[in-house]
Amino acid sequence: MSTVFLGTSDFAAEILRRLAERPEHRPALVLTRPDRPRGRGRKLASPPVAERARALGLALEQPDSVNGAQTVARIAAAKPDAVVVCAFGALIKEPLLSEHELLNVHPSLLPRWRGAAPVERAIMAGDAETGVSIMRLTAGLDSGPVCLAGEQPIGERDTYGSLAARLASLGGDLLLAALDRKARGDALEFVEQDETGVTYAEKITAADRLLDPLRSAAELERVVRALSPHVGARVALADGSLLGVHEASLAEWEGAELGVCERDGRLLLLCSAGALELRSVQPPGGRAMDAGAYLRGRGLPGRR
Repeated sequence: MSTVFLGTSDFAAEILRRLAERPEHRPALVLTRPDRPRGRGRKLASPPVAERARALGLALEQPDSVNGAQTVARIAAAKPDAVVVCAFGALIKEPLLSEHELLNVHPSLLPRWRGAAPVERAIMAGDAETGVSIMRLTAGLDSGPVCLAGEQPIGERDTYGSLAARLASLGGDLLLAALDRKARGDALEFVEQDETGVTYAEKITAADRLLDPLRSAAELERVVRALSPHVGARVALADGSLLGVHEASLAEWEGAELGVCERDGRLLLLCSAGALELRSVQPPGGRAMDAGAYLRGRGLPGRR
């Protein structure tokens, strides 16, 4: 059966790979966002889905608007039996919503964590489990009915990277199961979401990245894991600079003053409740390194 794929992120690129592996579901067309400046040099770079589509030899387009008449016509020309959407990052409107069955691969157990950052928010909240939902895309934000869902536990040491990889594998399995059913002529049974259980996974902001010592160490440890390795948490130093934090663990230490300090050769963040040992850090303009190497080579600002 013919498919068209819409996606942008690394997670979506992995779903695309799984879809392309099956000849009967290999996308006739892939659409993603335009190239954007990225990195310190702000050089123009393609989204992960564009890079993956080129590597797979798939037809690719990067329109300024997926809802434009020319793009709508291009999708229609592919005559898809299903349009698969995953982390596309732009609002999809009519007439696409009515002209095609759009199956969205969303990495959460809907209705919990609708929105842009469901994996990060699940870890930050301390959820014991999350999952993937296959839903029909509608005009609302991830509010369409669900036809398939699968659960995935969140381990105490899971980072975004480790959890997202398992969710992508699960999402690929669920998507292919849904498409196989359609190919056999079996109707997908969709169930409306329970609106009483809705929570929203807002986009990660600069404020979310900052490790505030007024919060508990347990909360901040989850933030570090939720933002590793793709975004990265940060902590403010005495001179106002921001130190990147890639790995941290809970520590037993108490201090009269909150903030970053060195104790017995360890880099600690003393919090309102508990302490966090910063294990892997990244100084401004530098590379990620072991906290011990950072203390020996640079040291904390203002330390004598």
